[in-house]
Amino acid sequence: MQYFSESDIQELNHIYKINLINSCSGYKSANLIGSTSKDGKENVAVFSSVTHIGSSPALLGFFLRPTTVLRNTYENLKATGVYTINHIHKTIVSEAHHTSAKYDVDISEFDVTDLEAEYKPNCLAPFVKGAPIQLAMKYVEEYPIKANNTILVIGKVTGLYVNDDLIEEDGFINLAKAEVAAINGLDGYVIPKEKTRYGYQRPKALIMNS
Repeated sequence: MQYFSESDIQELNHIYKINLINSCSGYKSANLIGSTSKDGKENVAVFSSVTHIGSSPALLGFFLRPTTVLRNTYENLKATGVYTINHIHKTIVSEAHHTSAKYDVDISEFDVTDLEAEYKPNCLAPFVKGAPIQLAMKYVEEYPIKANNTILVIGKVTGLYVNDDLIEEDGFINLAKAEVAAINGLDGYVIPKEKTRYGYQRPKALIMNS
């Protein structure tokens, strides 16, 4: 097994280091966040940091890199208070990944990819048409991470759209059936296959020896 000490990691080639550290945490969610500016300019960008915060209320978080440069998604959601989260599925992986390219604020990623914007009632921000799971989100709060100047953005789920055949009897959304992607590192995409579910676990009864 190859070992990297803290000093080893710091001395690595920059690209090697970011690939190594971005992939060592395991598979991450693959989502497109849709937003719009106050004057109607659409934006959609790939994120691999969307995470569950809580179920009641329904809260999700995602991390933003330092805002020392313009972050269109952040500027838009702070201006309008709303955004969308859309799951990346097998057929749009390439187009979704291209949204990581840094375009000028006046250029919408919807215009330079085959991704299509879709609007639904009571949500100003665009969804990604055809995404099997789509979430309407409302900005709640944010937390600066002092260690590296990133930001944790917390949002509340105000609407959830799921393809009919993906929801099982107990409410479980079968992402494998939807062929939803996950991200390995910065640019590795996989389509996970479900093997089994183990259900809610309780402690085993222990036999005490007298």
